[in-house]
Formats: sequence, structure tokens, C-alpha cells
Amino acid sequence: MTETRRGRPRSFDRDAALEQALLTFWERGYDATSVADLTAALGIGAPSLYAAFGDKQKLFEEVVVRYQETRGAWTARALAEEPTARAAITRILREAAVEYTATDHAQGCLIISAAQNTIPASAEVADHLRRLRQANVIAFRDRIQADVDAGVLPKTTDADGLATYFAATIQGMSQQARDGATQAQLTRVAELAAAVWR
Repeated sequence: MTETRRGRPRSFDRDAALEQALLTFWERGYDATSVADLTAALGIGAPSLYAAFGDKQKLFEEVVVRYQETRGAWTARALAEEPTARAAITRILREAAVEYTATDHAQGCLIISAAQNTIPASAEVADHLRRLRQANVIAFRDRIQADVDAGVLPKTTDADGLATYFAATIQGMSQQARDGATQAQLTRVAELAAAVWR
């Protein structure tokens, strides 16, 4: 009699599942993504999803952190790496044109678009993303103000106004990308926006 050996069950790749959840939320938005959509995309059952990530909101919160640390990290990198606010924000504008129109994921920005039209039950998710967007405005403002204080930019520079302007432009570029704008079109937007420095 031959002994039958059972193979070990394939281990659950949590990192790969999180990446797939990111792409699904990015494509559909928070409310339009159901648990059934997620289990189908991740190739697991609902009990496994809940065991690995908790509920849908907790999974989305993890997705947002992953996005900020990976596909969406280019904004923070530019602010950290460039020597001036002008160089950093001009780089961000140009990279937005590239990143928002890339073909290996949904168009635009997850944090800008994932909770644009939420139901009242998802208010906490919408508020969280709103705070993240506001944090970007503050980061822009603080970087511009630092250059004003250092004499790199004129004392008359409106740091708050410029920060809001650039954030609004970037958010608009995200929506334009979702509406089908090309990289070339958004690059023109980026260059026109960057011209305000002159």
C-alpha cells in the first residue's frame, strides 16, 4: 500500500493581496468596491479576508498607507530631495502628469478620487482622505514659507495661496487623467502651473 503524502497548503501572500486590494479600490472607489469585489480580486473567501485584514474599512486604511509608501510616495520624495520649494513642487507637477496617466493602474490619485462620492456611512473614510489632502497643502505651504523665511523667495510671497493653488492644480490633474487626459496634455498643465513661479 502506497502512502499518500498531502502537500502543504499554499500560504496566503498578504502583501500581494494588499496590492490587489489597492488596485481594486483605486479603480472603483471605496463605496463602489464591495466585499465580493475584493474577495474575487484577491482570490480568497470572505472569512479569509476578514481574518487577514479585518473589515473593509480597515483594509482600505492599510491600502492607503501602502499607497503612500509605494505608488504615491513620489510627492514626499520630491519634497525631501529637492533643495527648494520651487524645485520640489515643479517636480511634483511634472511627475503627476506621468504617474496619473500610467497604464499599470487606475488613472489619477487614489487619495484624491477613492472617496469622492461617499455615502453617509463612509464619512469616516472620506474625512480621513480629506485630512491627508489637507496635509499635502500644509506641507507645500510650510516648504514655501521656509524659503520665504530663508530669503530664497520674496517676503511678499503668498505661501498659503500658492500651496492651495498647486494642490488644486494637482487634484484637477488627477480628475483630468480619470477623464482621459494624456500624459502630454497634463505635462502642459504642469508647465503652465509651474510658470507661476516666474
